[in-house]
Amino acid sequence: MKDCSLCTKQHCSVMEGIPYASFTSFATKSLSFSSLSPSSIIVPHRKSQKNTLKSVSPRKLVIRASSASSSGSVVTLLDYGAGNVRSLRNAIHFLGFKIEDVQTPKDILNAERLIFPGVGAFASAMDVLVKTGMDEALRTYIKDDRPFLGICLGLQLLFEYSEENGPVNGLGLVPGVVGRFNSSNGFRVPHIGWNALQIAKDSEILEDVGDQHVYFVHSYRAMPSDDNKEWVSSTCNYGDDFIASIRRGNVHGVQFHPEKSGDVGLSILRRFLLPNSRGKKNPTQGKASKLAKRVIACLDVRTNDKGDLVVTKGDQYDVREHTKENEVRNLGKPVELAGQYYKDGADEVSFLNITGFRDFPLGDLPMLQVLRQASENVFVPLTVGGGIRDFTDANGRYYSSLEVASEYFRSGADKISIGSDAAYAAEEYLKTKVKTGKSSLEQISRVYGNQAVVVSIDPRRVYLKSPNDVEFKTIRVTKPGPNGEEYAWYQCTVNGGREGRPIGAYELAKAVEELGAGEILLNCIDCDGQGKGFDIDLIKLISDAVSIPVIASSGAGAVEHFSEVFTESNASAALAAGIFHRKEVPIQSVKRHLLKEGIEVRM
Repeated sequence: MKDCSLCTKQHCSVMEGIPYASFTSFATKSLSFSSLSPSSIIVPHRKSQKNTLKSVSPRKLVIRASSASSSGSVVTLLDYGAGNVRSLRNAIHFLGFKIEDVQTPKDILNAERLIFPGVGAFASAMDVLVKTGMDEALRTYIKDDRPFLGICLGLQLLFEYSEENGPVNGLGLVPGVVGRFNSSNGFRVPHIGWNALQIAKDSEILEDVGDQHVYFVHSYRAMPSDDNKEWVSSTCNYGDDFIASIRRGNVHGVQFHPEKSGDVGLSILRRFLLPNSRGKKNPTQGKASKLAKRVIACLDVRTNDKGDLVVTKGDQYDVREHTKENEVRNLGKPVELAGQYYKDGADEVSFLNITGFRDFPLGDLPMLQVLRQASENVFVPLTVGGGIRDFTDANGRYYSSLEVASEYFRSGADKISIGSDAAYAAEEYLKTKVKTGKSSLEQISRVYGNQAVVVSIDPRRVYLKSPNDVEFKTIRVTKPGPNGEEYAWYQCTVNGGREGRPIGAYELAKAVEELGAGEILLNCIDCDGQGKGFDIDLIKLISDAVSIPVIASSGAGAVEHFSEVFTESNASAALAAGIFHRKEVPIQSVKRHLLKEGIEVRM
C-alpha cells in the first residue's frame, strides 16, 4: 500500500469497529437506518496523536486543555446514535475530561454531569428515548436539578411538543412548542451561521460570551413566553426573538452548538464542566448584533501522482500544473491547513474529496481519517463532499447513501455536500414531479434534517443571442459574451465539470430545495481559479430564487470581491480556496475589510 500524508507508516488493513456503544447501535437502527457493522468497513489503524494546536485564536479567549481533577473529571454523554457527536467528544477531551456513554436508563440516574447532544429529527430522537426508557430517566434526572446540558435538539426535546413531522410530544419539562422558522418574512431557513445572543439573566455558563457570535444550525426553535420566562437565559433574533438558551438551577440547554463555536464555545463547555473553578470573569470584546456573513475556507483534497493526500486547487477545474511534468498542484496537507484556517478565523472549513473513490466511497480511508483528525482541534463546522451516494462493493454488498453519510458524520463532518447525485435527482423530480424519497438528498435530509445537507452546483455560462433560444431560465448579463451576446443561461455539470446536463442552475436550485437541501454551494466553472471575482449575475439569480442559504464560490482574488458579493447579492457566505492556500489574501484581511464596509462578520 502507498504511504499517505496522514502518517509516515503504511496503513494497516485491520478490521476496526465503529465506536458505538450497544445503546448507540440499537438507537441507530431505531432511526430507520442501519449502523455499519464492524465487518462492513475497513478502517486504518489509528496512530496516537497529541493535540498539535494547544490554543486557539489569540484574538479571543485562549482555551487550553484543562487539568481537570480526578474527581468529577468524567462526563456522561447521552449519544443516541445520529449525526456528528465526535466534535463534542473531542471538545470534552480537549478540555481534559473523560467520557462515559449512556447504555441504560440507570446510567443517566447515576451520572454526575450529563450532556445530551441532540442531532437529527425530533420524532426520531423521542422514539429512541421512549423505546429505551431513557425518557423517564431524563425527566427524573432533570426534575431533581442535577447538572445537565442539552445541546440543540437536546434543548428542544425538553419542551412540550414539536411541530417537526408532528405534532410530536417531547419530555414536557419546559412550557412551550418547538415550531419552524417563518421564511415568508425573507429570512432564510434553515438558520445557519454565527449569530448574537441577548442574555436575559444570570446564565452562569455564558459569562465569557460577551458580545461574541455563536454558531447555530437549525430549522426549528422555541419561543419565549410568560409560561417559560423563568427558564429563558438568553434569546437570539432571527426574524423574531427565539430561545437561545435556558437555565434553571443546574439545568442548562443551548440551541446553538458550543462545540462548533470556537474558543467562545469551549469556554461555555468549560464553565458547565467546571462550575466551581471558573476563575475571574473575563468576557471578550466583540460587536455581535445579528447573523454574520460567513467566510469559508475550502480544501480540495485528492491523492497526487505519488499517492500522497494533498490539498490542491483547480484552474477552471484543472488541478494540474501547466508544466512539462503536468503534476497535481500540491498546496499543503489537509489536516494541517484545516487547523491553520481555524486559528486564522475561518467560520467553516469545507473538504471536497476529489480523490475519486467513486466505486467504493467507504474505502476512502484517508479522507475519513482527515475528518477524524481535523475535528480533534477544529471547533468550527466541517463540511465534506464527494462520492456520497448509493453503491455496491466488489462483494455485492449494497450500501445506501445514508450509510455512507452516517460514517462521514460519525467521523467528524457536520454537513454533507452532494453534487452529481443531487443533479440526477433534480432532473428526475422535474420530469416526474414525484418525490420518491430514494435519492441521497432525500434520505439524508429526512434523518438528519435539511440543515445537514448542502447541494453543490457546478454550472458553466452559455451565452445566447436571445432569451428564447433555450427552455431554461436566462438572464441579461452585465458583461456581453465574446460575440456580443447579451443573454446567458447556466448549464449544470456533473463529474467534476466534465459532463454537461440538460438542466440549468436555476431549475436545479429550485428542485433541490423542494427535495430537502438546506444550503446551496454555488460554484462557477468560468470563474474558478481566475481571481477576478465571483459571478455576481449567477449568485443573484440563485440567491433570489431560493429561501435557503447560498454560499458563493469560485473567483475570489481580493478582499473587495467578498464585500461585492455580499452587497450585490443575497449570499449568506463566501468561500475561497487558492488565495487562502497561497497566503495571497489572509482570512483576517477579508474580515477586517468587511467590517470596514459595514458588513457584520465574526471576529
